[in-house]
Amino acid sequence: MTDLSDLIAPEAVVVDLAPGNKKALFQQLAAAAAGPLDVEPKLLLDRLTAREKLGSTGFGGGIAIPHARIESATRVRGLFARLSGGVDFQAVDGLPVDLVLLLVSPVDAGGEHLKALARVSRRLRDTAFADKLRGAGSRDAIYALLTGVEARDAA
Repeated sequence: MTDLSDLIAPEAVVVDLAPGNKKALFQQLAAAAAGPLDVEPKLLLDRLTAREKLGSTGFGGGIAIPHARIESATRVRGLFARLSGGVDFQAVDGLPVDLVLLLVSPVDAGGEHLKALARVSRRLRDTAFADKLRGAGSRDAIYALLTGVEARDAA
């Protein structure tokens, strides 16, 4: 199991976001990320929007990995959001997105940024894992899934 604890802190898990569209989702994500990721919401919103203009970060199966590089970021970090309903994300498969893992990286973290994107993508592409995230009853349960706490506790 891939452990994402180096990317996501317990306070960087949000549930039941209810945006009506992608723009509103990015606004909510930027606001939610301000504290846990120590970023300025307006700057993050601008960077997410600019990145999304290059192409959708919705990669299918109801999952998106929007990402941005921010000068003040000291390392790659993430925020996970489970939405209460799907949002049109212009994903490759046309399905609405309900699971989002936002990544914020330092501007000069080229290789580290790409490795984090690949690792998150591999983990979230696992449909059984995504289904567990959708069915998890709490933020704590989602965090445990993302960080592999249940696997460590079972060992």
